[in-house]
Amino acid sequence: MLLIPVLLLLHGLIAVALLGAITHQAAAVLREGTARGTAHPRASFAGRYAAVASRGFANAVIALYVATLVLGGLVYPAYRLDVRPAFEEMELGWAVGLFELKEHWGGIGLALLPLYRACWRQEDGAADHAMHKGRTGVTLTLAFIVWFDFIAGHLLNNLRGL
Repeated sequence: MLLIPVLLLLHGLIAVALLGAITHQAAAVLREGTARGTAHPRASFAGRYAAVASRGFANAVIALYVATLVLGGLVYPAYRLDVRPAFEEMELGWAVGLFELKEHWGGIGLALLPLYRACWRQEDGAADHAMHKGRTGVTLTLAFIVWFDFIAGHLLNNLRGL
């Protein structure tokens, strides 16, 4: 069936876009001084990479996260019927467990999205130190989840794809 590989490809492409957006935003939020796009023209690559308006990434991250999750959900039945039994037959319990972790972290990330949105809705001028710490914590947690899920999904697909 051609639909599953197409959905899997779209899932992967949107996941790469999500990975780029959340990584860019995480770098910007970690570099507090350059988060407002004030990097010196001769700054290092890392400095220029982090010198973005990180607030502009929030809506894109949310949309890409939901799109990735929906496409993953559409591919999920094929995984359950075709790939998971093969992992079990090959006695690759760690691969089954890794996918379970991927699912759980994805759900935790979905539950974090409203808090993430609320943290990034706060105006920069009104954001105090505690708000910045909360924004940083939620953004880095979401970045960890996205990176973990991306690497786990890539590894599992390379091990036995659909």
